[in-house]
Amino acid sequence: MKVSSNLYLAIYGTFLSLLLGYGSLGCMEEEKVGLLQLKASINHPNGTTLSSWGGEVGDCCRWEHVTCDNKTNRVIQLSLGSVRDLELGEWSLNASLLLPFQQLRNLDLSYTDLTGFQGLLGSKKLRVLNVGWNYLTTIPIFSALPSLKVLDLQYNQINSSQLQGLKYLSRLEVLNLKRNSLMGGIPPIIGTLSYLKSLSLGYNNLNGSLSMEGLCKLNLEELDLSGNGFEDSLPACLNNLTLLRLLDLSKNNFRGTIPSSLFSNLKSLEYISLSENHFEGSVYFGSLFNHSRLEVFDLTSNNKYLKVETENPTWSFPLFQLKILQLSNCTLKVVPSFLLSQHDLRVVDLSYNHMTGDVPTWLLDNNTKLEYLSLESNSLTGVLDLPSNPIHSDMRLLDFSLNCIHGDLPPFIGSIFPRLEVLNLSRNALQGNIPSSMGDMEWLVSLDLSNNNLSGQLPERMMVGCISLHIIKLSNNSLHGTLPTKSNLPRLLFLSLDNNNFSGEISSGFLNSSSLLMLDISSNSLMGQIPDWIGNFSALRSLILARNYLDGAFPTGFCKLNELRFLDLSHNKIGPTLPPCANLKNMKFLHLESNNLTGPIPNVLAKATSLVTLNLRDNKLSSLVPPWISLLSKLRVLLLKGNQLEDSIPLQLCRLKSISILDLSHNNLSGTISPCLDNITFGREVALMDDTFSMDGIAMFSHTTTETYSYENQLSVYKELVIIFAASPETEEIEFVSKSRSESYKGNILYFMSGLDLSGNKLTGLIPPEIGNLSGIHTLNLSYNQLTGSTPQTFSNLKEIESLDLSHNGLTGQIPAQIVELNFLTVFSVAHNNLSGKTPERKFQFATFEQSSYEGNPLLCGLPLERSCTPTSAPPAVQSPVSNIRENSSCEAIFLWSFGGSYGVAFLGIVAFLYFNSYYRELLFYFIEKKVPFLQLRGR
Repeated sequence: MKVSSNLYLAIYGTFLSLLLGYGSLGCMEEEKVGLLQLKASINHPNGTTLSSWGGEVGDCCRWEHVTCDNKTNRVIQLSLGSVRDLELGEWSLNASLLLPFQQLRNLDLSYTDLTGFQGLLGSKKLRVLNVGWNYLTTIPIFSALPSLKVLDLQYNQINSSQLQGLKYLSRLEVLNLKRNSLMGGIPPIIGTLSYLKSLSLGYNNLNGSLSMEGLCKLNLEELDLSGNGFEDSLPACLNNLTLLRLLDLSKNNFRGTIPSSLFSNLKSLEYISLSENHFEGSVYFGSLFNHSRLEVFDLTSNNKYLKVETENPTWSFPLFQLKILQLSNCTLKVVPSFLLSQHDLRVVDLSYNHMTGDVPTWLLDNNTKLEYLSLESNSLTGVLDLPSNPIHSDMRLLDFSLNCIHGDLPPFIGSIFPRLEVLNLSRNALQGNIPSSMGDMEWLVSLDLSNNNLSGQLPERMMVGCISLHIIKLSNNSLHGTLPTKSNLPRLLFLSLDNNNFSGEISSGFLNSSSLLMLDISSNSLMGQIPDWIGNFSALRSLILARNYLDGAFPTGFCKLNELRFLDLSHNKIGPTLPPCANLKNMKFLHLESNNLTGPIPNVLAKATSLVTLNLRDNKLSSLVPPWISLLSKLRVLLLKGNQLEDSIPLQLCRLKSISILDLSHNNLSGTISPCLDNITFGREVALMDDTFSMDGIAMFSHTTTETYSYENQLSVYKELVIIFAASPETEEIEFVSKSRSESYKGNILYFMSGLDLSGNKLTGLIPPEIGNLSGIHTLNLSYNQLTGSTPQTFSNLKEIESLDLSHNGLTGQIPAQIVELNFLTVFSVAHNNLSGKTPERKFQFATFEQSSYEGNPLLCGLPLERSCTPTSAPPAVQSPVSNIRENSSCEAIFLWSFGGSYGVAFLGIVAFLYFNSYYRELLFYFIEKKVPFLQLRGR
C-alpha cells in the first residue's frame, strides 16, 4: 500500500515535534526527586538553604547551583560549596543520594562542614570532586570513579595513613591535599598515580629529607610542597621533571646551595618559588634568561647568606616577560638592570636589600599594568619624581618606606594613582606639605607618611575625599595648626597623629568615624578638656592622648567606652579622679602617670580585673594602697612611684603572683618589708611569648585568602598582609629605674624584665632574708629608707640580678662574701650605711665597682676604698680581763690624786699672792662689796 507524501510529512513532523519537545521538558523526574532528597540531607535537621529547589520553578535545570547538559537536560554539575547553614554544624552525606545523577561530571561540596560519606562513592562520569575546606578525617571510599581527574581535599584533617583509597583513582591528574594532617615523608601511594600532573601537599607536617624517588618518575607539571618542614639539600632528581610549569618549595627548611642545573634543565617553568628557606651561596639570574615561559619568580630569603646575582655584562636581555618578581632580602646592590626590558610586570618586591641609587620611578613608565611595587628598606635616594602620565589606574600598593628619599611629594600624586589602596612612604626625609590631590584617592585604604619632615596642615580635601581610608599614620612629622573641623572618613579605624605640632582644642567636628578602633594624638600641643563626644566612639579600643596640655576632669562620655583595652592620658593635667561610672572590665594597659590625680587610688579600678599594666606614677595620690589591689590578678606591672601613699605595704600585694615590675618608690610608706613578697614571681617564672603585652582582639581583615597561583590572588595576599601590619597598634611601653637610670622597656623585653623598687620611703626593720628567694629578679632598689640589721646572705641567690641598691639606710655588719657570685651585677651600692669589715673580694663583676659603691661607711675597709684593713703598727699585748680591771682602777686613782694636788697648789698660790700684794687685795674686796648686794637683790 502506497503511503502519500502528506502522511510522511505528518509522521516526520510529529516525530520532530516530540524530539524538540523532549528538550523542553526540563530535567528528569528521577533527578528532580534526587535533588530534593539531597536538599533535605544538606538542611538536616532544620536548615533553610536551597530555597529555590522545589519552588515555583518546576524545571530543576533552572534551580540555583544546578547545571544541566544543553542537549540531554541531564544534571552534569552541582556547585554546592558554602550552601549549608553554618549553625547546623557538622554532617555526613549518604553517598546513595548521588546515584540518580548518572551523568554528573562536577561535584562541589566545599565549605559545608562535611565529615564524611556513608557508603561507597561511585559515578562513572564524575571528573571533578571538590570536598575541600571541610572536616574530613578520611578520604571518601572510592570504588567506581574511573573518570575522576581532579580531586580537591585541601583544608581537611586527613593524615598519611588514610590515603589508601587513592589506589582506585588510576586516571587522577590533579590532587590537592594542601593543609591537612600529613606527616613524615611524601606518602608512597602518590608515586603510583601514573597519570598525575598536578600535586599540592603544601602546609602539612611533612618533614625530613625530601625523598622524591616516586615523584620524579611522574610526568608532573605542577608541584607544591610549600609550608612544610623539609630540610637538607634539594634532591638531584628534580632535574628530571622537565615538564614542570609550577614549582613551589617555599617556606621549608631547605639548606645548601640552589643547584644551577635546576634552572637550566626546567625550561618549561612558568612559576617558581623557593622563598623563605635557608639557602646559601649565589644564584645567577642569567641562567633563567632563556626561559621564555617564565612569569613568576620568588626567591625571598630569610637569612643573609643567599645572594642573587642579577648583573653581568655578558648576559643578554631575557626572553621572558615576568608578571611577578620577588627578590626580597637577597643582598642586591642595585635595581636589576634586566627590568628595563620588562613591560608586563604586575608585582615587584625588591624590599630589604642594600640597593643604592635613585628611586627607579622608570619602573612605572615601563609597566603600566603594575599593581604592587615594594622597595621598602633600601638606601635609595633622590626625589620622588613620578611621571604625570600615563595614569596608573591599576596600581594598588606602593611602598617606598625606609629609604632616603627627600624633597616634596608630587602635587599630582592623587591623580596618578586614582585607585591606590595602600601607600607607604614612611621613614624617609620627605618635606613640604601633604598634597591636597590625595583627596582624589577614593580607594585609598591605608596611608602611612610617618617619620618624615612633612609640615603644614592636614589638607581638608584629604580628610573629606578619602572616604575608604581605614588607616592614617602621620606620626613623627612637623605638621601643625589646629585639627580639622570637618572630615568624611566613615570607615576610619586607626588614626595616628602623634609627635607633631598640632595645637588648640580637639574640635567637635574632628571625626565622624563611628567605627574607630585606635586614636593617637599624643605628644602635640593640644589644650583644653577631653571632649565629651569621645564617647561616640563606642568601639574604641586604644586611646592615646599623652604628653599634651589637656586639663580638667574626665568627660562623662568616657563612661561609654566599654571596649577600651589601652588608655594613655599620661603627662597632662587631668584630674582629680576617675569617674565612678567608668567601665574598665576590658582594660589591659592604663597609663595615667604625671597628671593631677588626688585623693585615694580610685575604687573603680577594682573592677579592672583584666589589667596587665597600671601606671599611676607622679600624681598626688594619698592614703594607703587599697586592699582590693589583690583583685587585679593579671597585673604584671604596677607603678605607683612619686605619690603620697602612706601606711605599710599591704599584704594583699603578695597575692599578685604574676607581678614582674613593682615600683612603690618615693612615697611615705612605713613599717617593715613583708617576707611574703617572695610569693611574687618577679621573673622567676618567665612566661612564654603569649599576648600578655600585646593588644588583642583588633582583627579587621580576614586572614583567609584563596591560594591559587594567579598573580591577582597573590597581590591580594600581599596587600592584606601589609594592611594588617600597618594596622598593628603600638606595643606596650613602660619606664622603670634600673641601673641607676630611668629606662624604657618596650615590646618583647617586657616578658623578661623584672624589678622591685621600694626606695625613698620610711621603711624600717630588717631586710627579710626571703627577698633573696627572688632568683629571677633583675633590679632591686631598697635605698633611702631606714632599714637596719645586716645584709641577708640569701642575696647570693639573686643569680639574675643586674642592679642592687641598698644605699642610704642604717645597715650594719659585714657585706656577705658570697655576694661576689652575682655574675650579672653591673650596678651595686651599699653607700651611706653603718657597714663594717672588709669589702667583697675584687673579682668577677665586683672588680668593676668604684669607691662610690661603698662610701659613707666609716668602718668599712679594703679596696676600692683607701682604708686598708691591715694595721700600720704592732698591736698591743693581749691582757687578761682581771689585769685590765686592775690597770683601769690604778689609772683612775692616779688621775684623781694628780688633779687634787694641782688644784690645791693653785689655790694656795692665789692666797699667798693676795697676802703679799695689797693693791690686788683691796681691788678684790671692792669688787665683792659692789657685786654681792646686786646678786642678793636679783636672787629675791
